[in-house]
Amino acid sequence: MKAVILVGGPGTRLQPLTDNLPKSMVPVLTVPVMEHTLAYLRNFGIEDVILTLNYLPDAIKDVLGDGSRCGVRLTYCMEDEPLGTAGAIKNTAEFLDGNTLVVLNGDIFTDLDISAMLEFHRKNAAKATISLNYVEDPSAFGVVEMDERQRVKAFIEKPPREEASSNWINAGTYILEPEVLDYVPEKQHYMFERGLYPDLLAKGEPVFGYKHRGYWLDMGTPGKYYTLNMDMLEGRYRSPATSALSGSGEHRHPEAVVEPTAHVFGTVIIDRAAYIGNKVTINGPSVIGSHCRLEEGSTVDASILWENATAGPGAHIDRCILSREVKVDANAHVSLQVISPERMKNLEL
Repeated sequence: MKAVILVGGPGTRLQPLTDNLPKSMVPVLTVPVMEHTLAYLRNFGIEDVILTLNYLPDAIKDVLGDGSRCGVRLTYCMEDEPLGTAGAIKNTAEFLDGNTLVVLNGDIFTDLDISAMLEFHRKNAAKATISLNYVEDPSAFGVVEMDERQRVKAFIEKPPREEASSNWINAGTYILEPEVLDYVPEKQHYMFERGLYPDLLAKGEPVFGYKHRGYWLDMGTPGKYYTLNMDMLEGRYRSPATSALSGSGEHRHPEAVVEPTAHVFGTVIIDRAAYIGNKVTINGPSVIGSHCRLEEGSTVDASILWENATAGPGAHIDRCILSREVKVDANAHVSLQVISPERMKNLEL
C-alpha cells in the first residue's frame, strides 16, 4: 500500500514560523513534522510514500532525500500551481500502482489506527473512507452526517455550532480506491470536501466515515503547534519518531553543556551543542534546540526554542516560541509571543 501526504501549501496560518520554512520541516520536539508522519506510517508497514510539493520544495528534499534515513521510499510530486487536496492526488497518478491508497494531510498528528481503518474500509466495500474525530464545537470544521452503518449522507462545511447536526468532523486521513480518481479533473484545482466527496455521494458511490476518539490535532496555528509540543512533553501524545525523548525529566544531548549552577525542572529537552549558562533556570515543559545559548541568569518557562536561539543575561522567556536565530536581549522579558528574526506576534493559546 502506498501513501500520499499533502504538504504543498505555504502554511500561512502558522506564520511567522513558516515565513522561510515549509510547515513539514517545522521542528516538533526538535524533529521535523514530516519525520513524525513518516515514522507513524512505518508503524503500519507503509513504506512507499509520495509527497505533493509546492512551497519551498528544496528545503524538504535536502533534509529527507530518498527517505532511506527515515526507513521509507520517497517520491516527490511537484505542483506548479496549487491544485487543491483532490487535485494534488490526481497529480500523483503516474506514481500510483492501482491499489488502495492512504491519503494524509501533512499537518495532522493523531494516534488513529490505520490498520483498523483499512479493515473497516474493506468490510464495507467502500470506495472512500474518511477518518472522523469527535469535537465539542464543530463550527470550524467540515461536519460529516452518516446513517447507522456510518455510510456518509452529507457534508456540511463549518456550520454554526447551534445548527450542527453532528459533532463528527473530517479528520484528514482518507483511504481511497484508485477508481475514485476518475472523478477528479486533470490539472484543475479540486477539493475533497467541496468537490470529490459530494460528487461521489451524488453518484451513489459508497463513502464511509471511520470514527476515532483518540488523539487528534491539526497543527495549523502557532497556538496549536505550542499545544502539540506541550502534549508530547507531558505524555498526552507519543510519536514513534521521538520515542527516545518520551517520559518525564531532563533529556540532555551528550554534546550539550549545562553549567553546574544551572537549574532544570520538569520535562525539558536540551538538544545538541546547546549551552546552558550559570544560574540559568529552565522550567518544563520546554524544548531547547540545538546550538541554543542561554546566558547567565536567564530563565525559560514552558517555551520552545528552535536551533541557534539566544537568551541574553537575565532575560526571561515565558510561554513563547522562538524560531531559528532569534536573540532575546539581556534583561528583556517576553511572554506569550511567537518570535522570528523578522517579526513578533501574540501566542494565542
